[in-house]
Amino acid sequence: MWNYFLEQPPVIQALIAGIFTWGMTALGAATVFLSREVNQKFLDVMLGFAGGVMIAASFWSLLLPAIDMSVGQGLPEWLPAGIGFILGGVALSSIDKILPHLHIGFPSEKAEGIPTSWHRSTLLVLAITMHNIPEGLAVGVAFGALAAGSTETLAAAVALAVGIGIQNFPEGMAISMPLRREGFSARRSFWYGQLSGLVEPVAAVIGAAAVIIARPVLPYALAFAAGAMIFVVIEEVIPESQINGNADAATFGAMLGFVVMMILDVGLG
Repeated sequence: MWNYFLEQPPVIQALIAGIFTWGMTALGAATVFLSREVNQKFLDVMLGFAGGVMIAASFWSLLLPAIDMSVGQGLPEWLPAGIGFILGGVALSSIDKILPHLHIGFPSEKAEGIPTSWHRSTLLVLAITMHNIPEGLAVGVAFGALAAGSTETLAAAVALAVGIGIQNFPEGMAISMPLRREGFSARRSFWYGQLSGLVEPVAAVIGAAAVIIARPVLPYALAFAAGAMIFVVIEEVIPESQINGNADAATFGAMLGFVVMMILDVGLG
């Protein structure tokens, strides 16, 4: 299986990696078949963990390589990374203002984006889907960088996919468990939970193809994915993990997630 993966072109590798990260979301959502309830403190710690992984991945797997790739290009080394990072945040901010969604743990009247009559479950799924768009792009850009002549290794791209996959597990739980508590069947709760991750394989293929076609944008694309992820972490993931009175536990979860992703990237990359 591993040899088959190694023989594939980067776009197919990105697709496989995206399917893996979606699968981890589905696996997390599947815990709803085992229990109707999950300890809220545990869930908050897991959300914090997810945020920590995303923060570490943004630096170790995306921003730092973007800066390295800018050396000797005739521009200040920090400029492509800085521009891409800000554009990533602006892009997610724009989506946040337009796309109707509801953050986990918030009442329906706190829904954001364009006003709509969509069901609460749909708004919750869309909120998690917003998390997954930059994650899929990050994975795709990392694999696309290999074909674009980057000095980054396949191991580093795989480490990023593994890290994103690990943090997708609690995200799957974070959508399916609240829906189950609201009275949805286990099957329907699982369906909505895994559905939020389906965007990742699509975003991964788009990210890989984009940097292969337009190689000069690679540093900007890496930083763009980083900026988008950091926006999601600060605007959504961390606040969601701390609204239930478990701030310290969620913070330590974030620190643990950061360390795990750092070990994966430095150890494998």
